[in-house]
Amino acid sequence: MEPAMAESENNGQQGEPILRIRQLVKRFGGLVAVNKVDMDVYPGEVVGLVGDNAAGKSTLIKCVSGVYQPDGGEIYFEGRRVRFTRPMEARDAGIETIYQDLALAGNLSVSANIFLGREVKKRYLGGLIRTLDEDYMHAESQKVMDKFNIRIPDFSQEIETLSGGQRQAVAIARALYWRAKLMIMDEPTNNLGVVEQRQVLELIQELRQQGVPVILISHTLPDVFAVADRIVVLHRGFKVTEKKASETDSQEIVQYMVGALDDNRVLA
Repeated sequence: MEPAMAESENNGQQGEPILRIRQLVKRFGGLVAVNKVDMDVYPGEVVGLVGDNAAGKSTLIKCVSGVYQPDGGEIYFEGRRVRFTRPMEARDAGIETIYQDLALAGNLSVSANIFLGREVKKRYLGGLIRTLDEDYMHAESQKVMDKFNIRIPDFSQEIETLSGGQRQAVAIARALYWRAKLMIMDEPTNNLGVVEQRQVLELIQELRQQGVPVILISHTLPDVFAVADRIVVLHRGFKVTEKKASETDSQEIVQYMVGALDDNRVLA
């Protein structure tokens, strides 16, 4: 039996959520960092996950992505209850998380980064010698870049020579090439210029159009309102509200973020 699978409303979305979180709890000693949080993500939507510092945002997504193990509650992905013991298990299931540091190798090229840890090799001399198939990796990288309208002038460039926005694009392209079913993005526009911020937001909108749902964690509310369908607010580990972006504004969301308003708190 899968509890809670039919208990909540679908917020006007079609079909079943790709991700369903129920009563999730994560403790660090005596601190309850995530306290009985419920959250759904539906295919092809962008959910803004916001809150002040220490609200529990990063802890929540690290429980989803296998970095942390929850102390209570349940996570369902594609209708199946899951418990990832390490990040690679979540990635293999189709959950890709892009953190602020991007985890890119600065001294390698664009295509080398897309295939980092999953390099394709070809054989010579009857299989006695194996070398990297750089032509194949380059061609495949170009395909995923073209599909999502990502523009990088030269794939042979080292990552460290690219702009911040271009690096974000490469990290997104890598996740998409390996068939991400859910994208989690932690502060993707942080430390970017205005033009690059806009480019990243355009990529998020492109992901939505391609049917890839996104959880967007950001302190920058204008960015959240620019792309999010729904906004979930955490405060001190609790989910205090969930709003359609079209039915709220930054002023109201800030009030929830600082604890002045609270719709949903259930005491532990």
